Amino acid sequence: MTVIPLTQVEAVPQPLPASSRDLFALTKPRVMSLVVFTGLCGLIAAPVSIHPVLGFTAVLCIALAAGAAGALNQWYEADIDALMKRTANRPLPAGRMSRQTALHFGVGLSVFSVVLMQLATNTVAAFWLAISILFYVFVYTIWLKRRTAQNIVIGGAAGAFPPLIGWAAATGDVTIFPALMFAIIFLWTPPHFWALSLFVRTDYAKAGVPMLPVVAGNAVTRRQILLYTLPMVVAAIAPWPMALTGWIYGTVAIALNAIFLWFAIAVSMNTASEPAAMIPEKKLFKFSILYLFILFGALVADRLVLA
Repeated sequence: MTVIPLTQVEAVPQPLPASSRDLFALTKPRVMSLVVFTGLCGLIAAPVSIHPVLGFTAVLCIALAAGAAGALNQWYEADIDALMKRTANRPLPAGRMSRQTALHFGVGLSVFSVVLMQLATNTVAAFWLAISILFYVFVYTIWLKRRTAQNIVIGGAAGAFPPLIGWAAATGDVTIFPALMFAIIFLWTPPHFWALSLFVRTDYAKAGVPMLPVVAGNAVTRRQILLYTLPMVVAAIAPWPMALTGWIYGTVAIALNAIFLWFAIAVSMNTASEPAAMIPEKKLFKFSILYLFILFGALVADRLVLA
């Protein structure tokens, strides 16, 4: 019998333990910041007060749930993330973490966030928190994203839940006002992401993701951006004439939506095919992030000043 020296035995590579930085990156912190902010705004805009500790816990649960959904999204999409330049350095495609670690982290964080929300606030908030995670993972990530160009349209609901959840955490119910906050983000999502997808179209095409510019072309995408902006404008201004907010929100909403509509019209008129020439699209994408922060910030200011 031939004995093989230990130095000649090929070692089986083992994944390194996930670092805290990579686990944090798995939660998509940039996306989480907007989710946390809108969830907080929904909680503050509610007509009843909540104990500060319970309010903090509710917002923490929204953040943890968003992070859990982001982790499960990256667990499932590790293969296509590796093909796109802007996502190739994420922990999984870069080989800094095993898929099993990401899965366990995402599932554990999901369960913990929902249970904690139930214990700290109420069943309604916990229910909608669970729905938001399940919708993002199963409806958007697993079912829609690789199958249809309408992935962002339907999947956008996942990111629209936070203000509704914040409201429910404070009140224990869901009324027309949080439904309108949900509608604003739901209708904002397609223009926001389609503007981005126009100048990173080659990335999506390379990964085989059927984003609208890849499937239908730039011209159709630009028209759709304008078409979705119109009902978003209506939904964003509606709380004021419906007497759900005061003049502070109404004034800011009109100004912001006028600017957003102006950018959307500029995008619809652009015919550039090269990313370097897509200036209106880049301006719309950047402004759309600022738009949501200011709009929901105005909602809070209106509630605190005029209540």
